[in-house]
Amino acid sequence: MSEITGVTFPIPKHYMKRFFEEGKAVFIKPATVFKELKPGMKLVFYQSHEDTGYVGEATIKRIIIGEDPLAFFETFGDAVFLTREEARAYVQNQERWQGIRVRKGEARKRAWMALELERIRKYDTVKKPEQFVAVGGRYLRE
Repeated sequence: MSEITGVTFPIPKHYMKRFFEEGKAVFIKPATVFKELKPGMKLVFYQSHEDTGYVGEATIKRIIIGEDPLAFFETFGDAVFLTREEARAYVQNQERWQGIRVRKGEARKRAWMALELERIRKYDTVKKPEQFVAVGGRYLRE
């Protein structure tokens, strides 16, 4: 099997300018497709909702896993690409859309990840992926 070189996640088009124009350098989301990631690998930005495709890339500088996405604002401040209000609303929507639990007891809290990025660059043209990029993301391989 080929070597993992990075990861891609779908990000709605209206957030892309935050990375490329506003200089936001921390991507946060529920922790999916992260166990094989290491600093130095790439995050390729997959633009979703409109004009879909790969629109840029960055190098992952640091990876932090935590239970509370709002705690990332204490670490990174305004570098997070979402606002505190957007992150809070995302968490509330996640809780609302939780399925009915089959097992009794406390629902397990889902971990979140923060990818601190460097060397962010936008591509000149949108590149179409060879494979579908699911909401959870997918590893990129050489």
